[in-house]
Amino acid sequence: MKSQEEIVKEMQEVVAQMVIDDLEEDPSLENEMFECDCCGQLKSLAGSIEYSGYRLCNDCVLIIETGFALNKIKDVQEVIDAMEDKRLEQLCDFLKQEEKKLNN
Repeated sequence: MKSQEEIVKEMQEVVAQMVIDDLEEDPSLENEMFECDCCGQLKSLAGSIEYSGYRLCNDCVLIIETGFALNKIKDVQEVIDAMEDKRLEQLCDFLKQEEKKLNN
């Protein structure tokens, strides 16, 4: 039986490899950005995955896959719901930045 630390380390390696594989297949992905449906941040498409209609960045994929591996979550929606505050925070920060640009 693997320890939690071993599972987390394994997931980190798998998810990091996904970025490498995507960039080897299509180097332009590094500069293709999207807004993650989970954390709300603008992230690279490299290493992102679509789950149940949600596009998740590589960092959120790590959270999801680790949660699955540790049997902490049953589905992606749990994490999407849990991250709602973080997405709202990102949106507020974006709006503040835009307001600053307009005022300068």
